[in-house]
Amino acid sequence: MKRLRWPSWMPIDPYILLLLGTVGLAALLPARGTGADVASGASTGAIAFLFFLYGARLSTREAMDGVRHWRLHVTVLACTFVVFPLLGLASRGLVPVFLTDPLYQGLLFVTLVPSTIQSSIAFTSIARGNVPAAICAGSFSSLVGIVVTPLLAAALLGGSGGGFSADSVVKIVLQLLVPFVAGQLLRRWIGGFVARHKKVLGLVDRGSILLVVYTAFSEGMVQGIWHQVSPVRLAGLLAVEAVLLAVMLVLTWYGAKGLGFGREDRIAIQFAGSKKSLAAGLPMAGVLFGAQASLAVLPLMLFHQMQLMVCAVIAKRRSHDPEALPSQERPAAPERTEVGAGGRSA
Repeated sequence: MKRLRWPSWMPIDPYILLLLGTVGLAALLPARGTGADVASGASTGAIAFLFFLYGARLSTREAMDGVRHWRLHVTVLACTFVVFPLLGLASRGLVPVFLTDPLYQGLLFVTLVPSTIQSSIAFTSIARGNVPAAICAGSFSSLVGIVVTPLLAAALLGGSGGGFSADSVVKIVLQLLVPFVAGQLLRRWIGGFVARHKKVLGLVDRGSILLVVYTAFSEGMVQGIWHQVSPVRLAGLLAVEAVLLAVMLVLTWYGAKGLGFGREDRIAIQFAGSKKSLAAGLPMAGVLFGAQASLAVLPLMLFHQMQLMVCAVIAKRRSHDPEALPSQERPAAPERTEVGAGGRSA
C-alpha cells in the first residue's frame, strides 16, 4: 500500500491546521475548573519533558558552546528588550485611529515581555538551526525578563507595578533548568536512545506548543476577554501586530546576516529574537495591571498565536533549504555545458 502523504499542491502547512484546530477546540470546549488545571499541568509537564529530552540529547560540550556564544545572546536580548520596546513606543501614533488606549497599553506590554523558550527551540530545531544557542538564548531572555520586564513596564506604562516573587524564580528553575540538568546527568545512559528516536523529540516539540495554545485560548474564553473589543478594533490590532511581527522577522534575519552570523545562528536569532512568551507574560500582566489584566493580555495572546503560525511556516521552509540538508540529500547542481559544444558534438 502506498504511504499517505500531504498533497504537494496544498498551500497550507498541516501543522498550521493543527494550530487552528486547537484554537477552535478551545473556543468550543474551553478547559474549565478541574479541566483547566489538568490542561495547565499537562502543558507544564510537556515543557519540562521537552527540556529533559534536549538535555539528554545535547552533549555537555555542545551546551557549553552555546553558552559561550555571547554575541548571539546579546543580539537576542537587544532585539527583545531594546528594538521591540522602541517599536512599541512608535505605535503610540496609531491611537486612536487603529488602537484604543487600553489596547495600545497592552501592545506596548507585548513588546516588553521576554522571548519564548520552548517554541523558539522547537522552531529552531525544525529549521535545522543552532539548537544549543536557542536554548541558552531563550533561557537567558526569560531570566533577564523577570527583572527587566517589570522595570520597563513601570517606566514606559507609567505604572508602579511590583516585581516578581521568589516563587516565580523557583517555578522557572523547576520547569526548565532542573529537567535540562537531569537530562544532562542521565545522558550517559539514555542519550543514545534519544538520538535514535528523534521523532519522539519532534512530537514533544509540536505537542507542547499545541498544549500551550489550548490552555491560553481556554483561559481567554473563560474570562470572556474576546467580547470586550469590537470587531473593528480587533481587526486593527491584528493588522498592527502583523506589521510588528513582520518587521521583527526581517530585522532579526537580515540584521543577523549583517552582523556576520552564519545560517544556523541566524535561525536561532530570528526565532528567539522575534517572539514573545505567553507563559511569562500572563503572570507578569496579573502583577502589573491587576483588575485590567484580562484586556491587557489580549494583544499578547493574539500576537502569541500569530507568531506560532507564521514561524511554523518559516521553520518548515527553512528545513528544506539546500544548505540545511546533508550533502547526500542536496540536489545535484546542473552540469555546465561549454558554449558551442552542442554544435561540435557528433
